[in-house]
Amino acid sequence: MLPKLVRVIFSLFLIAGIPALSWHSARPSHLRGIPKTALYFSAVMSQWVLAAIGVVVVIVAWPNWSSAGFHRVAFSGFLYWTLLLTVVSVVGLGFFLLLEHWGWWPEESEVVRLLMPETTREKLWALFGLAPTAGLCEEFLYRGFLLAEASGWCHSVVWGVVVSSAAFGLAHLYQGINGMVRAALLGALLAYPVVQVGSLYPSMTAHFLIDAIAFLWLGPRFLEQEKSSEVAP
Repeated sequence: MLPKLVRVIFSLFLIAGIPALSWHSARPSHLRGIPKTALYFSAVMSQWVLAAIGVVVVIVAWPNWSSAGFHRVAFSGFLYWTLLLTVVSVVGLGFFLLLEHWGWWPEESEVVRLLMPETTREKLWALFGLAPTAGLCEEFLYRGFLLAEASGWCHSVVWGVVVSSAAFGLAHLYQGINGMVRAALLGALLAYPVVQVGSLYPSMTAHFLIDAIAFLWLGPRFLEQEKSSEVAP
């Protein structure tokens, strides 16, 4: 009874607590004036602390690590899924940016613009701090723990994907409707190989690559184009 209660409490915190905390702490008025590297450090530390709590929950309340997606996969399968997820996600992200550029999709929130790395130091933080942290911690929490837990609640893997992806989207509520929908769709995509092969490793690696490309290339490039169009006569 106690292990189940521990899992439920932690799951509800991921579904409702994280969105509430991120919405409260990631307001533009709170972020302005704070160095981006300090914001990055805070985000990295908070995710690792949350992941550490998740590790304790798994140790205490689950029978083995494979339940959370830590299952070996053949290298060929790992490479296939990693490349497929990365390519599809980057193309999808580019598509959303184009829709936004054409005025067919809501603009990026001010928070996203404030957090986008610009200097070399900020980009290094994004590459070696934010991207790997997101790949490891978020995949473990949402595609590992919550996906399995929600699938058990609903007695359906499909609904488990829906619940865990919706929770992942809500965790990005501070990014506005654009970021929330994009994160939910990405969550569903990253859940697919976990369901198919039972392993988090392709999704973890792909998540790192997707965030690295978004932070270092797609995001800054899009913002530069926006600035150029704003100053153009």
